[in-house]
Amino acid sequence: MEDIYREIVRIQEEGGQAALATILWVKGSTPRSSGTKMLLRSDGTILGSVGGGCAEAEVWQAAKDVMRTGTAKVFKFDLTGREATPDGLICGGIMEVYLEPIISQPALFLIGAGHIANYTAKLAKSVGFKVTVVDDRPAFANKEKFPEADSVVAQEFELALPELKITRNSYIVIACRGHELDQMVLQWAVMTDARYVGMIGSKKKVKTTFDNLKQKSIPAERLQKVHAPIGLEIYSETPEEIAVSIVAELIKVRRQKNLEQQE
Repeated sequence: MEDIYREIVRIQEEGGQAALATILWVKGSTPRSSGTKMLLRSDGTILGSVGGGCAEAEVWQAAKDVMRTGTAKVFKFDLTGREATPDGLICGGIMEVYLEPIISQPALFLIGAGHIANYTAKLAKSVGFKVTVVDDRPAFANKEKFPEADSVVAQEFELALPELKITRNSYIVIACRGHELDQMVLQWAVMTDARYVGMIGSKKKVKTTFDNLKQKSIPAERLQKVHAPIGLEIYSETPEEIAVSIVAELIKVRRQKNLEQQE
């Protein structure tokens, strides 16, 4: 059992997804007793068992729904006469299983602490993102200006970026105060495992930045995944409106991720 809990912590730290199945009660000839747990990972692998072939295929199908919706549910499985267990016994009972999602909170890294980042932090926090703000200017990157942020890092980018824990459930928004800084941050960001990388800027700026990075041997396929210009096209103009378009795009990518994991 301890291994299951360690694995849950690992999955959450790495930005993964899983479901934990717990047998609540059993009736009749079921292969496992109440209290038994099994961890089902999004890639189809499991840790533990709630009864082998008699039950696990159905539990897995139910677990996919729980991971997709993020909502815990209780399921009842009737195993009467399904198949023989390894020792030759026939499953002939009913079991009730509680399935709860193991979903790590999406982490947003705002690189640059200007006005757009300020409004983006507020909105992103309100829709469930863990927010980290990074800037090399303490006068901008502080808790007074970003009270909603979970973490604020005021440090030179060259020192701060390598220390950030970027996982498959991380989202990076680049909004620095100059093109050179944006390019430097983007060069780092595209080589991480982040689910989303977006950069603020005009189409001309984006093209110039991409051309410069290609000359630095950054693979083209990495750059193709960058959302730039950033945000959904809603004809935004003000910092507040731009923040809305950015967070809307973050939500879209997050929901697409959940659907893809269940295909």
